[in-house]
Amino acid sequence: MRRPIITLTTDFGLADHYAGTMKGVILGICPQAEIVDLSHEVGAFEIIEGAFLVTQAYRYFPRGTVHVVVIDPGVGTSRRPILVEAAGQRFVAPDNGVLSMIFEREKHKVRWVTAQKYFLKSVSRTFHGRDILSPVGAHLARGVTPAKMGKLITDYMRLHFERPVRTARRGWTGTVLKIDRFGNLITNFPAADFPDLDQRPFEMSVGLQTGNRLARNYADCGPGELFVIAGSSGYFEVSSSQASAAKILGCGVGAPVELRLL
Repeated sequence: MRRPIITLTTDFGLADHYAGTMKGVILGICPQAEIVDLSHEVGAFEIIEGAFLVTQAYRYFPRGTVHVVVIDPGVGTSRRPILVEAAGQRFVAPDNGVLSMIFEREKHKVRWVTAQKYFLKSVSRTFHGRDILSPVGAHLARGVTPAKMGKLITDYMRLHFERPVRTARRGWTGTVLKIDRFGNLITNFPAADFPDLDQRPFEMSVGLQTGNRLARNYADCGPGELFVIAGSSGYFEVSSSQASAAKILGCGVGAPVELRLL
């Protein structure tokens, strides 16, 4: 019998005990769990970045996987813990929009997690990842059915940042979803929506600079040269060969991106 899989995505980093403590909670409830770290290096409070990372990864996991997502600037407030069933998998997260890209892509059911018997006995105001989200994920992996966690809701938070907004006949405004460790700026412009970009002139602007070259791979341009490329995520990236486009442009997650077809 396959071991249950639980993934963790947080903005906790690795310098503190937080991520390790969550694993201890999970293993105390579901000792047979196989824990996979998607990332603990999401930028602090960066809900959009967390949403992007989870959405890039979940499709490659088996049905039944439980994903625990803790990017939670509203911890301790009235925001709700939620359980989402989608694509044969389960997602446990705060109700702050971090699962919005899952909502956009998959049919889903959302529950407000209210069954406190699946929380730790003492719940802090500042570490719901340990006291609520991790134990709920572990109980799900152990076989507790979603219906026992709480009732279905329809008023969950849903942010809209997956696709750019059309602002002119040949113009769109989007955003940077993620900056990877190489400094590539991953935008929310799906490459599939612009299949002929390599056959027509265009301008993509980020910060104070504008690029107009579409590269086939990261070595297609000279060192330090900025270009646009269709990345493995399915979105266009603004990149630089052997250099950090993010440092060159001085931009971060959430920076506006403009695309104009000429």
